[in-house]
Amino acid sequence: MEQLEIIKQNFLKIENTYSPYATKSSEAVRFHLIDDDIRAPFFRDVDRIIHALSYTRYADKTQVYSFKQNDHISERMLHVQLVSKVARTIGRALNLNCDLIEAIALGHDVGHTPLGHTGEALLNEISLRELGEYFAHNIQGVHHYMEVENHGEGLNLSVQVLDGIMCHNGEMLSNVYIPVVKTKEEFLKEYRDSYHDLKASNHNHPMTLEGCVVRISDIIGYIGRDIEDAIELGLFERSELPDEITNVLGNTNSDIMNTIILDIIENSLDKPYIALSNDVYQALFALKKFNGDNIYSKSMTKEDVEYYRDGMNKLYCKYLDDIQNNNAGSIIYSIFLNYQSPRYLESTNDKRKVIDFISGMTDDMFVREIKQVI
Repeated sequence: MEQLEIIKQNFLKIENTYSPYATKSSEAVRFHLIDDDIRAPFFRDVDRIIHALSYTRYADKTQVYSFKQNDHISERMLHVQLVSKVARTIGRALNLNCDLIEAIALGHDVGHTPLGHTGEALLNEISLRELGEYFAHNIQGVHHYMEVENHGEGLNLSVQVLDGIMCHNGEMLSNVYIPVVKTKEEFLKEYRDSYHDLKASNHNHPMTLEGCVVRISDIIGYIGRDIEDAIELGLFERSELPDEITNVLGNTNSDIMNTIILDIIENSLDKPYIALSNDVYQALFALKKFNGDNIYSKSMTKEDVEYYRDGMNKLYCKYLDDIQNNNAGSIIYSIFLNYQSPRYLESTNDKRKVIDFISGMTDDMFVREIKQVI
């Protein structure tokens, strides 16, 4: 036992080098106490996330482009790994808790539906109509880790990790990211309020500086890589990138990432916030708009969107009918509900069960299923 305690302390030695603004392991908070082992608490959260079944499904979930016959186009799995690497690079340079950063980064997109943001928008329509609640992937991620994963028992991740996932929204760009201290109760209130006020929830601040790092790293992880994917697919030429952007950031993913990362480190070292210089912020803002106009708005045709909208709605109605009529032969039972705990089955209404099931699907499973109903 004495030897194990020595090993445990070895895990924590790095905290002697942390910035005064970093989150220490001793600050980790959970909703349910767990016995200590040799791992630091946020390090354990990383293990819980990567060993969960939902982590495996990242490999077949859309980043931007669905069903393209090109093995070099990004999927969600690559994106979360890129975000983790970017965020840990920044975190190490700023002497922050890289275990906490890695856990947030690897778990941040678990709430994403099949078909990426298109699927998210379609499931949001269903959720608003059926439950009167917004569906957003960051909020679903918290719900998933608290209520759905581990057969409905949840993973009991630390509040700091859950909060980082909830507040990671990389679509909301800022030039300064300032953490806001929260209690468990304040975190839960923000989480529950998000189902009814999505606009306000998108502006929630992470409770840790590490969460702020992941939030900006989410943008860094996709903004340049999405350009490379678009060029790979022949959607536009690199020369079409505006000079006012490339003169500041560069015109390759490597240059764009390097420029932004170094800028953040230079402007955030020994500060209680994460900041970008004005020039880099303005260029990044313009690049985000360029990507929106030339990549995201064109990632799927209107005909494809209508096809998937029809399919998702029909699947929703089918699965809900299967539950209400106890159709034990339905796939929602055979691969989902039959493995969920009494806690989940009794506390979750039928409509939410269907939304949880659909949101957890991979792209391939979703397409196979809608072919059965269309």
